[in-house]
Amino acid sequence: MSSFLLTFPYFPNDASWQVKLCPSPQIRLVCVKTNLKTLTKASSQNCVESMSSLTSLAPLEAVLFDVDGTLCDSDPLHYYALREMLQELGFNGGAPITEEFFVETFSGKHSDDTALVVFPGDLERGLKFVEDKEAMFRRLASEQLNPLKGLDKVRKWVENHGLKRAAVTNAPRKNAELIISKLGLTDFFDAVIIGDECEHAKPHPEPYLKALEVLKASKDHAFVFEDSASGIKAGVAAGMPVIGLATRNPENLLMEAKPAFLIKDYEDSKLWAALEELDKAGAR
Repeated sequence: MSSFLLTFPYFPNDASWQVKLCPSPQIRLVCVKTNLKTLTKASSQNCVESMSSLTSLAPLEAVLFDVDGTLCDSDPLHYYALREMLQELGFNGGAPITEEFFVETFSGKHSDDTALVVFPGDLERGLKFVEDKEAMFRRLASEQLNPLKGLDKVRKWVENHGLKRAAVTNAPRKNAELIISKLGLTDFFDAVIIGDECEHAKPHPEPYLKALEVLKASKDHAFVFEDSASGIKAGVAAGMPVIGLATRNPENLLMEAKPAFLIKDYEDSKLWAALEELDKAGAR
């Protein structure tokens, strides 16, 4: 009998899951208690690494935010609008797309990429579809949008530190401005950078580099909040640490894009431990 170990970082009671592959077709899951000291040591090491990725930024000048999935959990609304419209179109044989397909194929992607998935070889028709889908999203968002947990707390931290801030997104400007307005952040952001208004959208670093230019901030003294692999890649390519938000996208996909670390939301203790260390570094 062979086995392999799957670890879940947020699983309670300091336990991991061991999957034993038996000769029979059955697969048994066995909860195995791990050594608490080993877990604590590994957790402490990860926390230290997370903190050190930000302390080198002191004195901090700017914080950059993606919009969809980073300021709010908007992906379910995008998924619903896209699923309904694709089904009407007869895409995928008329069967509704799954959330997994949505995440892998559409989440965080540029409008041109989405258009060509729906209508390969017909960009004009695809872009008209995307435009209609975004209009449907805005109708939903105007009634159902909520901030990500802890957003107000991190907003106050940024304001209290007098930092420059920009929203950087691949979303259409109408979407970005609606979301920012609905969340009461219109006066919070010094700039809103739209991927479509740059020569290259994310995952290219240009939108983040443009934000730094507009803010007159250095990449050596700024960091990014992002929720998609595409966005994380853009921030990393622009030379900044990226804190990844595991809002909807699978953590393994986000980690492949090389964020500094991942958080569940803005109340995650890992984030505030890192910001506390950053404050200490700035005070030295």
